[in-house]
Amino acid sequence: MINYGIIKPVSIGMYALLPLGMRILNKLINLVDKEMTSIGAEKILLPALTSVALWKKTDRYDCNKTELFTLMDRHKKEYILSPTHEEAICDLISSAGQFSAKSLPLKLYQISSKWRDEMKPRLGLLRSREFIMKDLYTFDTSLDNARYTYNLVCESYNNIFRKIGVEYTKSIGDMGTIGGLMSHEYHYISNIGEDTILRCRLCHFSINQSISKTTSCPECKNELHQHTAAEVGHTFLLDTKYSQPLKALYVEENKSKPMIMGSFGLGLSRIITLAVEILSTKNELRWPVKLAPYTICVIPPKVGSKEEDTSIYVEQLFKIFSERDIDAILDDRTNYTIGKRLVLARALGYPYIIVIGKAATQSIPLFEVHDINNSTYFELSLDQINDYFNNIKFKN
Repeated sequence: MINYGIIKPVSIGMYALLPLGMRILNKLINLVDKEMTSIGAEKILLPALTSVALWKKTDRYDCNKTELFTLMDRHKKEYILSPTHEEAICDLISSAGQFSAKSLPLKLYQISSKWRDEMKPRLGLLRSREFIMKDLYTFDTSLDNARYTYNLVCESYNNIFRKIGVEYTKSIGDMGTIGGLMSHEYHYISNIGEDTILRCRLCHFSINQSISKTTSCPECKNELHQHTAAEVGHTFLLDTKYSQPLKALYVEENKSKPMIMGSFGLGLSRIITLAVEILSTKNELRWPVKLAPYTICVIPPKVGSKEEDTSIYVEQLFKIFSERDIDAILDDRTNYTIGKRLVLARALGYPYIIVIGKAATQSIPLFEVHDINNSTYFELSLDQINDYFNNIKFKN
């Protein structure tokens, strides 16, 4: 991604997203936003800084101190550059007063940068000091209701990963310092991962090895097999661990009670990194179609070539894409040969490349259509291109 202008390192463990990188991120955000809307979650944005005092109230400060970025303002008040926002969201809820039971469940999420002072940042965006995360916090009146919400959110996560199209696993997870009653981790299987999961090939039961007490599946008794994996999502059923000390309360029958919480994280920058890591070849990037910076790249003929007059078909091609709301980019560096631009377009990982070349000079013009992810190639007329892209689902 660095070599092809997707991201650029600016300091140790911190990266700038360049224009193509932002397009990829925005497509992923759009996919996530649609899923969150479908389950009734509402989007907010919390401050990056959280008071240290809040983390001390939940006894989380001391056990996380070595990985926290901290600072002090001119009034000698200490803050954390937040790696997660359980304390901040509870403080926000508390400041709004007591909620009625009828106003719950409440589902609030944000997409923002988070910070972790990694001792050894590595593997680009996979283990960086600043990362982009979607964090959702839910509030319910009872544990039964919270479990229902938990399952609802987990299914929405399944939908997100299915739409991205890279094989994933959902495993029983380690609750770590966040805590709670129950936890699940979403992983991509990858050799660059830092987790080991145990998975049953028969029933697909999966668990993080760090919390497993057996190598046989508790559900079907078959052997569990090890896989190196990288975490891209983590869900927690928190109960009242944060809502009680921070007084995130609701009122029922004239009694104040702490809300039952869930916390749900998706590592968006990690998803991008691992998707391209898993799909790419040695010399060429590969993107899931729904995340690619542009779905189609059109390569017109070189200026001064015998095929130059066929550039008139560019407008007709883009009309086909526009009518289907398919995003496309024109490689207008016509001082380069078609061959050179084709190599560059393949390297950047555009899922479809259309070349206006020699075949376009025929009485019935034909265009090279390269399906990069499936390693297929066709010569199609405009009408056939029209039908071809009618039959491919691009919408999230």
